[in-house]
Amino acid sequence: MAMHDMLVRLYDLPDVSALKARCETAGISIRRCGTYERHIAAKWIEKTFSAKWVSEFKISMSRQPAACIIATKAGRVIGFACYDVTARGFLGPMGVDPSCRESGIGCALLVTALECLHAQGYAYAVIGGVGPAEFYRKCVGATPIEGSVPGVYRDILPEL
Repeated sequence: MAMHDMLVRLYDLPDVSALKARCETAGISIRRCGTYERHIAAKWIEKTFSAKWVSEFKISMSRQPAACIIATKAGRVIGFACYDVTARGFLGPMGVDPSCRESGIGCALLVTALECLHAQGYAYAVIGGVGPAEFYRKCVGATPIEGSVPGVYRDILPEL
């Protein structure tokens, strides 16, 4: 099923400092993924989500600094958000461990990654091939981009 893209105003992002502080109090770190951790995060992303997302994640890790924000707890990855990977100014892929959803981790990851895009000079970001549209709308006010199906995700090779 093809999914639409969404647009985010980077100059109007919500303040998530209190949310990040709550995460920190709960032992959750929201930070840039270290290049020396790429293999660990890649294994987790493939196991939890998909090999296609690993392809995009690896591109994010080839940047300096790395273009991936991760959430960790007790020495393990529990979420990630890549940016500027599939296309310039794009957010994604991103995901949170199913057992950790509804905790605010996803919003903290999303806003942190979008703040990185804003710091690079972008005024807007595109969230490509959106799954949970309501999450993006509630967290950052993202709006659907009309006519964006299939967007840049066309003629994707099938898994072998």
